[in-house]
Amino acid sequence: MRILGIDPGIAIVGFGFIEKQGSRLTPIQYGSIQTEAHTDPAQRLKAVYDSIRELIDKYKPDEVAIEKLFFNRNVTTAFAVGQARGVLILAAVQNGLPVAEYTPLQVKQAIVGYGKAEKKQVQEMVRMFLKLQAAPKPDDVADALAVAICHAHSSTLAHHISEVTKR
Repeated sequence: MRILGIDPGIAIVGFGFIEKQGSRLTPIQYGSIQTEAHTDPAQRLKAVYDSIRELIDKYKPDEVAIEKLFFNRNVTTAFAVGQARGVLILAAVQNGLPVAEYTPLQVKQAIVGYGKAEKKQVQEMVRMFLKLQAAPKPDDVADALAVAICHAHSSTLAHHISEVTKR
């Protein structure tokens, strides 16, 4: 199964494609989509949408996992990120892809085993899980890969539970 993990944003969208074969996770491609700060917001959203559509067409994921928003300070930023998150989900759904959503707490719990883990801990675990030479940069990319890994683990658990309940 190929999973696209997304850390949504308006300035930087982190993305990471991983392949799950049994219990093995392999990185396929990862990086970021970046938009210019002083660009019209509608044009930034279009750039995010167009870029993620191209990536989906090129790397053909089976499922998409995206981080849920958590903001407690800047409402303006939350709105912009929410809009970006909307176009990212739209791009996935238009391609017929199922979308799973995870809170930052769920991602940290799945990756580090502790929901209040520091960013550096998450980055190091992503590096270890995917056998990378260095933690991906910027942080948004490591976060996107963490979301994909979280989904890989969660989907395995969900599959096992459904198998048991069928019996």
